[in-house]
Amino acid sequence: MLKYLFMMMFLIPLSFKKKTFWMVQNLIFLLGFLFILMNLYGNFSMNISYFLGCDVISYGLITLSIWITGLMIMASSTVFNSNNYSMFFMFNMIMLLIFLFLTFSSLNIFMFYLCFESSLIPTLFLILGWGYQPERLQAGIYLLFYTLLASLPMMLGIFYLYNYTGTMNFYLMMNLNLNYYLFYFCMIMAFLVKMPMFLVHLWLPKAHVEAPVSGSMILAGVLLKLGGYGLVRVFSFLQVVGLKFNYIWITISLVGGVLVSLICLRQTDLKALIAYSSVAHMGIVLGGLMTMTYWGICGSYTLMIAHGLCSSGLFCLANMSYERMSSRSLFINRGLLNFMPSLALWWFLLSSANMAAPPTLNLLGEISLLNSIVAWSWLSMFGLALISFFSAAYTLFLYSYTQHGKLCSGFYSGSNGKIREYLILFLHWFPLNLLIMKSESCFLMF
Repeated sequence: MLKYLFMMMFLIPLSFKKKTFWMVQNLIFLLGFLFILMNLYGNFSMNISYFLGCDVISYGLITLSIWITGLMIMASSTVFNSNNYSMFFMFNMIMLLIFLFLTFSSLNIFMFYLCFESSLIPTLFLILGWGYQPERLQAGIYLLFYTLLASLPMMLGIFYLYNYTGTMNFYLMMNLNLNYYLFYFCMIMAFLVKMPMFLVHLWLPKAHVEAPVSGSMILAGVLLKLGGYGLVRVFSFLQVVGLKFNYIWITISLVGGVLVSLICLRQTDLKALIAYSSVAHMGIVLGGLMTMTYWGICGSYTLMIAHGLCSSGLFCLANMSYERMSSRSLFINRGLLNFMPSLALWWFLLSSANMAAPPTLNLLGEISLLNSIVAWSWLSMFGLALISFFSAAYTLFLYSYTQHGKLCSGFYSGSNGKIREYLILFLHWFPLNLLIMKSESCFLMF
């Protein structure tokens, strides 16, 4: 694992050279392909060094991080073209990638916590430095304080754990079963905020709406998955208390999913609609994780990967419309089918993925999550049925409202998609539909 870390670190001085913007982006993709080719991971941790290691769950999420980072840089050509501090932007990206890589591959729970928190800093710089509106300051503060406030009890929980067991290694804590209620709440609150669970989700739409396209892509693509990954790791020693209290979070997630879906139906901002749909999807993921069944964990993992690709692609599309129309309002982004017909195909493909149409990976994730949550309690059927119905409703609303109708009269001129944009969209959509062919790796079966 260290060789990948060193490759990322050696990209840092390269990012400060002029005219190496696209070279660094190509090298990140090369790193991604090298990592994919190293797919030797079974059910156990492999490539273990003193503090880094990798198992199936880490492998998928690290691959997703590298892939989305490469695509983020590709989508941010305006930063390069307008020379908007492009060198510092690239440095920021590489630092974010390093922190995410370390978070997903660290075997030490304190090291995991440290990198989990550190990934906030480059994200904050992205929102504050390259965001669009003055409200980005408020959005950045929301992001920072929501996450930090919930994470402080987790640090105390980790210190308690070290005092109790004498170790911080994940694989030495597998057989622990701690039956302390306060410890349980301390350990999982940080991840619930990061997911984000309904009631503590307000930072997410704000951050998305104010962030530049790269910030939105990494937020939707990878940073929301940190919460799910953390829960998978800590539930190995919180099973006893989890069986007592998990019903609370499942209930909040299902009810919240329905309410957030209703909020989606009345959005007039493209980015806000996609951001709120992320909250609804991550609600089902959280519900599946909290059932603590094999189906639930596999379904959550699959949907996390699928949602990362799909949501990131939708934010790219929203940004492409924004660059041409200079507005994210649905009232202005109308009738795009008239002058961007080929982009309408990508709107359709990614919207259908967002509502879990076959043959996307989202379908596999949602089917297994439906199975696990309904097996946990048949009453959850009502919530899940409403979430699935409204998911289709707001996605169709997004697609039909943007593509059909008359063009906005204030619209002056525009261009169809560029090759770079089609490549970005293809690289989001292709793995999303290809991975269902090899679904046992997403389903943790080897």
